[in-house]
Amino acid sequence: MVLLSVVRHAENCTEMEVNTIWLAILSAAFGGLWFFIREKFDELKRIDILLNKTREEIARDYTTSAEVQRITDHIDQRFNRLEEKIDQLIRGTSK
Repeated sequence: MVLLSVVRHAENCTEMEVNTIWLAILSAAFGGLWFFIREKFDELKRIDILLNKTREEIARDYTTSAEVQRITDHIDQRFNRLEEKIDQLIRGTSK
């Protein structure tokens, strides 16, 4: 009877040791997986921030259509004045 109790106790210890080892393995695996996933989310957040900064820089470098229209009007005025001066020179030399 005592021997049977000792054998059962030894079996329970072995099962407990196997369970402990199994839990340690699972904990290490889930810990590694959690670390990997957290690292990927941090990298994704970093890339998202860089993408937003890139969008802001690109938007800053482009001009609006109003600015383009203003510059185009200014250039047209300059060309008109230049045309007038050329016309005056041609009229002055042809007389």
